[in-house]
Amino acid sequence: MLGVSNVVDVLENYKMAVYEKDVEKFLSIYDREVHIYDCWGKWESKGISLWRENVLNWFGSMEKDGEMLKVDFSDVTIEENSIIAFGHCAVTFTAYRRETEEKLRNITNRFTFGLKKINESWFITHEHSSLPIDMETGKGMFDSGGDGK
Repeated sequence: MLGVSNVVDVLENYKMAVYEKDVEKFLSIYDREVHIYDCWGKWESKGISLWRENVLNWFGSMEKDGEMLKVDFSDVTIEENSIIAFGHCAVTFTAYRRETEEKLRNITNRFTFGLKKINESWFITHEHSSLPIDMETGKGMFDSGGDGK
């Protein structure tokens, strides 16, 4: 496991690991007993093994489709003490065609996470991603008011 000594660096690791499609780097910021509520694929994952399956599928689908993904965090709020931290933010995922860098689409999710410090490194123990729901259609709203492209 890689050590991450600052909570904000956990988010930087997340961004770089997704861009690089580096499964091990991505998983290195998660606790072995992580509990994930995700708005994609499986509703819930408990433990790093199930989360690994989801991440492998996610990164594999991007590779198969010839896409790269850039992640941007905004409105980041982090509260922490010496052993636990809580954060929330908006996360925008923007897909590009690998060969041409043509922008394909983007979505913005809401992201909430809890972390704990183990041996001087921060690990995500709980993560919850969500989308607001359009009450008229019952469908997820995939952008935060931007162009949605």
